[in-house]
Amino acid sequence: MSDIETVSLNESLHKYFGFDSFKGEQEAIITSLLSGKDTFVIMPTGGGKSMCYQLPALISLGTAIIISPLIALMKNQVDAIRNFGTEDGIAHFMNSSLTKSEITKVKKDISEGKTKLLYVAPESLTKEENINFLRDINISFFAIDEAHCISEWGHDFRPEYRRLRPIIEQIGAVPIIALTATATPKVQQDIIKTLNMNNANVFKSSFNRSNLYYEVRPKQDVIKEIIKYIKQNSGKSGIVYCLSRKKVEEIAETLKVNGIRALPYHAGLDASTRALHQDMFLMEEAEVIVATIAFGMGIDKPDVRYVIHHDVPKSLEGYYQETGRAGRDGGEGNCIAFYHYDDIVKLEKFMKGKPVAEQEIGKQLLQETVGYVESSVCRRKTLLHYFGEEYNENKCNSMCDNCRHPKQKFEAEDSLSLVLDTVMCIKEKFKSKHVVNVLIGQKNAATKSYKHEGLEVFGKGSNEDEKYWVAVIRQALVNNYLKKDIENYGLLGLTEKGKEFLENPHSILFTRDIDYESSGDDDDIITNGSGQRGGAADETLFALLKDLRKKIAKKQNVPPYVVFQDPSLEDMSIQYPITMDEMKQITGVGAGKAMRFGKEFIDLIAKYVEENEITRPMDMVVKSVVNKSGAKVYIIQSIDRKLSLTDIAKAKGMTMDEVISEIESIVSSGTKVNINYYINSVIDEDKQEEIYEYFRESETDSIDVALKELGEEDYNEEEIRLMRIKFIAELGH
Repeated sequence: MSDIETVSLNESLHKYFGFDSFKGEQEAIITSLLSGKDTFVIMPTGGGKSMCYQLPALISLGTAIIISPLIALMKNQVDAIRNFGTEDGIAHFMNSSLTKSEITKVKKDISEGKTKLLYVAPESLTKEENINFLRDINISFFAIDEAHCISEWGHDFRPEYRRLRPIIEQIGAVPIIALTATATPKVQQDIIKTLNMNNANVFKSSFNRSNLYYEVRPKQDVIKEIIKYIKQNSGKSGIVYCLSRKKVEEIAETLKVNGIRALPYHAGLDASTRALHQDMFLMEEAEVIVATIAFGMGIDKPDVRYVIHHDVPKSLEGYYQETGRAGRDGGEGNCIAFYHYDDIVKLEKFMKGKPVAEQEIGKQLLQETVGYVESSVCRRKTLLHYFGEEYNENKCNSMCDNCRHPKQKFEAEDSLSLVLDTVMCIKEKFKSKHVVNVLIGQKNAATKSYKHEGLEVFGKGSNEDEKYWVAVIRQALVNNYLKKDIENYGLLGLTEKGKEFLENPHSILFTRDIDYESSGDDDDIITNGSGQRGGAADETLFALLKDLRKKIAKKQNVPPYVVFQDPSLEDMSIQYPITMDEMKQITGVGAGKAMRFGKEFIDLIAKYVEENEITRPMDMVVKSVVNKSGAKVYIIQSIDRKLSLTDIAKAKGMTMDEVISEIESIVSSGTKVNINYYINSVIDEDKQEEIYEYFRESETDSIDVALKELGEEDYNEEEIRLMRIKFIAELGH
């Protein structure tokens, strides 16, 4: 063992951290490092990873250099360590956020032997002046935190991490401890190779976090779903992850106007704002942080009760790391991801323009994510398999949506045999996409050039679709009948278990993948009265609302759609608005329409809810953030000034179609505008009268129907849309 204080490890643990015993393999890891051995630690978030280098640093002679990728993480950990010592000098960080005088103070404390832990960013370590300074001090060891950043296959690859070994060798020969909370077998291999740690002691803990509940929901009306969830979990801390800074700002703002103490966090904010928001979250002045992946690495908040992914992440490693922020104290931790395949398409588009190799890696990582979210087998089993760990799903204890609500199984003996046989026939040298093409008989350049079209198995699975075979292959992988080659990532091969199955097939049950493709966008909420996802609005209420609309329309002598259009009634029969404020939030209902027609509808809905004992979906009424583009305000002001609509379009960089759509939206939500001046300049008086009269008599406001009735040779769509605006503005307000 290296020079350390003479007290035992257990006494040191109690002295500095107040614990009476070590957790898991912590003691063995610390002993390995103190004995001068390179040490590689793979331990899930919440497993006590930081302790593995903090305690040895505190009891060793000299200063431990902790290489960490994020400034936020450094500040957080330095603050925590300082609480264990008698003076601040015990721990410092050195990065670009410090002033020259602060750097001088840090170096002075290190030179005087006060500093036991120095956190540095990899970029700072590469600076010549820092290398020269570190050469002259007594270093106990190097700790490389978030070591997965070394690998291109890691979820947060940082090129500067690949240069660490030669720099460390320049500074001095001392032990290295590399730590990560997420590493697939491929990434583990990369870390060992790049850091030249072939003789390291490797400690790998289970990746299973039994207290975390995993759920994937279709991305339908996601903002309302998030608000509802947060309000149902009021007083608990949570994180909402988004992929873009713009979405972070938008959602944080929307949560705020809906009475939730939320703050944004992303790399576009200045350092002081990020630090402030992080501290407010830690101090519980904010209950929710809406963030990009820049937030959360190493944040020492044990009681985060939920992690919500507004967007599906780029990789399963990223997802695992981000969900790992929940329930670090072993308590409740709910992990909810919203998914639509459009998100994957978007992420693939973002990769265009990157080097081909990087695109290839990115696409394969994305497909692993798709496999996780669309799979109907135990989420925990799928996730742990990705990290090279076998898991019996019976131990999940319904702590994922697929185990809590199991999907119907089918007999897969013949299908699995065919998949394994196909993989063997193509010599175990192809990825799953090619295997599926061979199974369904899809002819393409690859099947032709490799002469796979002549194989007996070609097209043998054409009675099922691509999605079916993808599901069979996924389940063959997680059940260890197939394996993916680590060196040539993605190539499928048979395991011993797979070979045995081919020789002695037996009954086996698989499940079909979940189909999220039919899920709608944010505006297409599908719920029923109990708040559960269903297929449609409340049909009984919808019929009652239509009858009421007809009665009011008859009294007012206007077509029913002038009162409320069908989408508005449908939204009412989903959301059950029973106050004027709630009514104003219904699709196509603004303040004007709510005041003019709303009361009778509210009274009917309130009575219906009471009589049928309906539990309304909680907080389904979401206040919107004012449209910051100001397009609608500009259009209304310009119409007041009688500007030509073509001039308005030009000024805002919009098409005429977009301007008319905005005006339709303004009018349908209850704001009155007068565009007669423009209509008179572009439509003949006779035409105006005929179109106006048509809408007065018609039961529908459909433009297509109007074109058909009036005659496409005499009227165009723009004329009819403009006259419909005039008609609704005059009769509906």
